[in-house]
Amino acid sequence: MSDAVRIRCLESFGDREIQGLSDVLIDCVLGGASVSFMLPMTRDKADAFWRRTGASAKRGERVVLAAEDATGEIIGTAQIILEQPENQPHRGDLAKMLVHRRARRRGVGAALLAAAERSALDAGKTLLVLDTASDDAERLYGRNGWQPCGQVPGYALLPDGRPCATTFFYKFLR
Repeated sequence: MSDAVRIRCLESFGDREIQGLSDVLIDCVLGGASVSFMLPMTRDKADAFWRRTGASAKRGERVVLAAEDATGEIIGTAQIILEQPENQPHRGDLAKMLVHRRARRRGVGAALLAAAERSALDAGKTLLVLDTASDDAERLYGRNGWQPCGQVPGYALLPDGRPCATTFFYKFLR
């Protein structure tokens, strides 16, 4: 990873953070990522998502990380959803791990993943789970010690409405 990339935990979501996070989300959805959003992907839809996410982070329900380049522009993000059912206090969900297409293959995803795992451990989580519909993401998770545990055909939709398979992964943190 370039030394110019910095990962930080977002404690507040001002206009700059909302705009940067929305830029990444919009780019990923327009690039075909199955991350809960359908086309058309509008700025209003993205901004509303990040405002809700920021409120959830402020309540302590999740950790939101941002990867920034040397200019301070947000080029990636990841979340750990901390709030889980009563019988799963040890578990967190890795969610919305996104890297802008222009910043891929530079180690940003691996840096976000490592920071997310550290954040989860710091929050007392010992097991993380995730799901992905991306072959590239599957390779990243596998290289970083995540274990695939199955694929569900037609689990979600791509932004254009086509069904896609989703692979589930887990990792025990130490």
